[in-house]
Amino acid sequence: MAFKRRGRPVDSNSSSIDEDSAGGPRSSTRERKPLTPEKAEQRARNVLLHQLARGAKSKHQLRKILEQREIPSEIAELVLERFDDVGLIDDQAFAETIVNSRLNFKGLAKSSIKRELVEKGVDAFIIESATNDITADTELDLAKNLAIKRYRQVAHLERVARDRRLAGYLGRKGYSSNIVFAAIRHAQNAYDQSLDS
Repeated sequence: MAFKRRGRPVDSNSSSIDEDSAGGPRSSTRERKPLTPEKAEQRARNVLLHQLARGAKSKHQLRKILEQREIPSEIAELVLERFDDVGLIDDQAFAETIVNSRLNFKGLAKSSIKRELVEKGVDAFIIESATNDITADTELDLAKNLAIKRYRQVAHLERVARDRRLAGYLGRKGYSSNIVFAAIRHAQNAYDQSLDS
């Protein structure tokens, strides 16, 4: 049985794929034309605005995103510099935001915060400036508070298991062994006092 398509009879047993003149299947997608410099620049601006609307990012992260979008490097750098000049990209402010967030919401140690900033491509001198106010005393206070909050969840365990759990928890947040053990002792004392009162 034959069906009609565009005025031509087509055998139901034949392939429905159009063939090009070389005998191969005809591509249904057109090849993308290379962008003009003006269009590439506009696209780069749009990508950056979209990314920044979703949340702060370092210049390095944004550069990588433009690279993935196949924006030519010279155009990417030009647009990044313009965004930097007008304050839409600010690695110092970005680093300070990360520091405050990781300290206040995640309780991370200085070493973990610095590692994250390095991974995000922030320059070393900016990292040092942003983390300079995190002292050993600051870290000890944070670790004590974390240990106290966590202690109630593990208080039913034997001491060795309990200490191991707490040490692992604080260690994953980047605290040194000295701070970890001081925080655990503090949490144990605070818990014991709460039982006595």
